[in-house]
Amino acid sequence: MTTLDSYRLLGRSGLRISPLALGTMTFGADWGWGADEAEARRMFDLYTDRGGNLLDTAVNYTNGASERILGSFLRDKREKVVLATKFTMSRDAANPNAGGNHRLNLVRSVEQSLRQLGTDRIDLFYLHAWDMTTGEEEVMRGLDDLVREGKIVYLGICNTPAWRIARMQTLADLRGLAPLVALQIEWSLVERSVEHELVPMARELGLGVLPWSPLGGGVLTGKYSRADVTGSAQADVSATRKGVIASSGHMSEEAIALGETVRGIAQEIGASPAQVALAWLLGRPGVTSPILGARTAAQLEDNLGALDLALDARHIERLDLASAPAPIFPARFLQRPMLRQLIFGTSQASRSD
Repeated sequence: MTTLDSYRLLGRSGLRISPLALGTMTFGADWGWGADEAEARRMFDLYTDRGGNLLDTAVNYTNGASERILGSFLRDKREKVVLATKFTMSRDAANPNAGGNHRLNLVRSVEQSLRQLGTDRIDLFYLHAWDMTTGEEEVMRGLDDLVREGKIVYLGICNTPAWRIARMQTLADLRGLAPLVALQIEWSLVERSVEHELVPMARELGLGVLPWSPLGGGVLTGKYSRADVTGSAQADVSATRKGVIASSGHMSEEAIALGETVRGIAQEIGASPAQVALAWLLGRPGVTSPILGARTAAQLEDNLGALDLALDARHIERLDLASAPAPIFPARFLQRPMLRQLIFGTSQASRSD
């Protein structure tokens, strides 16, 4: 149980951020399912008036409208917030160099974000997704140059394999480059595979974890039923929120069943399903600040109620068991009793931390 102004340190940095971040991918109606400027303003004011200080966007969200709208709200609060944005996603589908992690797109994306946000710096800047083509050294050198120029203050990374991130962090440490301090990944009751490698890596290497889609795109709130179960390989951003969730792979029988478990617990304790799902995530080791993606001020108000909710051990165990990810190699193998005995003999050893 906490409040938006009970700030947490972000990873290995000294930066103070709120325990819930306000995501602004829903700012702007350009993709067909977002909030108009008036509703976005209500959400912004609700969040910041309560002490919330971490605002998350990206250069391509709602075709740039998200950054422009957010920038217009920041004029009298710029120094009170931590402004986070991202690069990687294409800004022009017909231009091969308008997307990706290479230095040219990095520089152009930063320049576009600064214009759209109406600011002279980005407080927290993420690589949005690994492009599978650009080398780690090019990325880290390019980011470090922008930090030294004062256009970026802190660095983060999203949606990238753990071994790649570990390699990039090692390069930064060995060569005196600006390090990564934040990891943004999908993490919720319907997506727990990140607990195998990404979360332990982040805790070991000093990255604060900021989960996106903490409500599974609404699947955990009861918004969808088994009648909605479908898959999609659609490449374009769907004009409906349901289509976006289907494209993510979470419109499944298993996810719907998890949503039913969440709703059952919510009814037992007099909370909303969103609050239960968020409270569970806030209690996971390694979580710094889940990113809320509300489309209305009423939804945001409900989401913030998770800060007042403390789940008991019985309910946490039910959620853990219902959502437990299948073990993977090598952890599955290394945890077997036979191998533990082969390693340690009849003795036991563990780390104090």
